[in-house]
Amino acid sequence: MNAGTLYLGAGFALVLTGLACALLRRNLLRMVLGFSIVDTGVHLIIASIGTLTGRTAPIIDDPALLSDATTLAVDATAVVDPIPQALVLTAIVIGVGVTALMLTYIVRLHDRAGTLDVRELRDLKW
Repeated sequence: MNAGTLYLGAGFALVLTGLACALLRRNLLRMVLGFSIVDTGVHLIIASIGTLTGRTAPIIDDPALLSDATTLAVDATAVVDPIPQALVLTAIVIGVGVTALMLTYIVRLHDRAGTLDVRELRDLKW
């Protein structure tokens, strides 16, 4: 079993654990924690799918290569695609922002209602 398969399995385990936490708990803080765990699992899945063994990072660190435009053509099978890594970094920033917004909403809701139990927040229902 290689590392990519291990990370992929761990990502799916995190997603399932987070979904169970978000759907089975009644406390809003635990629900937000469940969504954060799902978010982390999705990041791990995307990163593990984008990882290819035996390839190198697409970084040109030799200044001599930058002077000649013909030597910049790199074999596409020798480097890793950087797009999944960029997507994961962007998703992490968005996830932190969404989590902060949810926690802010929970604090305001607790100040107003005095509880974090979803069953007792009847006035928010349609």
